[in-house]
Amino acid sequence: MPIASPVLRQCRKVLQDSDLLKVLQSEITHELSSNRFLNNQSGSLGDFLVEWDSSQSQDVVLRRKCELGEEVVVSAVLGPFTYGRESVFPRGVLMKVCLKKPGLGSILQFDCGVSDRGNNGSEFNIHNACYIQSSARLGPSAYRGPVFSSLDPQLQDALKEYLVSKGIGENLTNFLLLHLHKKEQGQYVNWLHKLESLVAKSE
Repeated sequence: MPIASPVLRQCRKVLQDSDLLKVLQSEITHELSSNRFLNNQSGSLGDFLVEWDSSQSQDVVLRRKCELGEEVVVSAVLGPFTYGRESVFPRGVLMKVCLKKPGLGSILQFDCGVSDRGNNGSEFNIHNACYIQSSARLGPSAYRGPVFSSLDPQLQDALKEYLVSKGIGENLTNFLLLHLHKKEQGQYVNWLHKLESLVAKSE
């Protein structure tokens, strides 16, 4: 079996790198020219302030202080890809909402999911509700509350309306869907640029 010479191996590597570089540059051009989120409702933060939104992380943290001193903290990150339905947003949002009353160390925590409704905006659903005492250290076997879907429908609706009254409405969920998808797209383009730079230097 003939052994490839060092020159031939180098030529093959240059060709492979050149092909990869072209594909990377094509993908970067496509992403930068794409306006997939242009016509979507942007929503708004309302009375929430951005507490954390690093370009190096995938999440965002918002905080709001209500008139009576109650604090509402929202942390959100993109969820897994959704299949089987057409949507501008390929992923939903996993949203955690924590509420704390002034003078109390306990926290009421809601685990929620945000989904796109197409031209009708977005909506959120509560998956779990948990009351955490200030001194509690919740282990894996600690009781965190009932399965939310097993609660009386009226209680489920009342808890959702309670969150809406604290600012967790459609304006906020629209904002989270759009912001987190645009953030992920920007991080993807940045990753492509890093690969492009690495491959270009090796040619």
